[in-house]
Amino acid sequence: MSDDNPFPAERTAVITGAASPRGIGRATAERLARDGWSIAIIDLDGEAAKRTAAEIGSDRSVASLGVAADIADPDSVEAAIAQVEATDRSLPIIGLANVAGVSSPVDFLDLTLAEWDRVFDINMRGAFLVTRRVVPAMLAAGVGRIVSVSSVSAQRGGGTYSKVPYSASKAALIGFTRALARELGPHGITVNSVAPGPIDTDIMGGTLTQGRKAELGADSMIGRVGTVAEVVTLMAFLLGQDAGYITAATYDINGGLQVS
Repeated sequence: MSDDNPFPAERTAVITGAASPRGIGRATAERLARDGWSIAIIDLDGEAAKRTAAEIGSDRSVASLGVAADIADPDSVEAAIAQVEATDRSLPIIGLANVAGVSSPVDFLDLTLAEWDRVFDINMRGAFLVTRRVVPAMLAAGVGRIVSVSSVSAQRGGGTYSKVPYSASKAALIGFTRALARELGPHGITVNSVAPGPIDTDIMGGTLTQGRKAELGADSMIGRVGTVAEVVTLMAFLLGQDAGYITAATYDINGGLQVS
């Protein structure tokens, strides 16, 4: 980040997949709003996105917007981001959190092409489309922060809940992060990813029981599953002003389940 393009005090972050009540996306939006970001929640469930944005913005002095979008559809992404940009042009899109994702516990020999495409459409194609659409605003500002949610499954080859298509799509996100960081670094834009281990959300087949939490956390050095708050603390730092010299990195947050 150069002195000519300081981190703007008034700025917008786009968070995908942030309408789930117990998800990393919503918690990220809440944390960023607390840190002074205006937030734009992009979710397939438009009504939930609007409701979530209203709830987050109701007790904070920041702008909040919820927009419906199928992030695997370029026209839908275009319409959603155009709406964000039109809402308040004085609040440029400086941050992007690619959080939207779907799981897949299907065994490899039972995989259909439709299931493979479903997972990659959201986990990788969606991240590509949203990132491609918001980068021009960051280029214009001369500064930007992009953080994508990968997974320990990408590093270990599964072993938690989801299997081959999920692990492959999350591994693709890591390669996407590194290559994009190389291109955008000279423009003051950092690109990083986080690789959580098992987290207490609903993506692994629903709300985790105490028994399931114990099972998933047993192999980690910490001996438990992680919380969304722990992941979001890391993401908020990487999206913030002080992370300007960190790029192309993948941060493990897995309690020692995987040592990179």
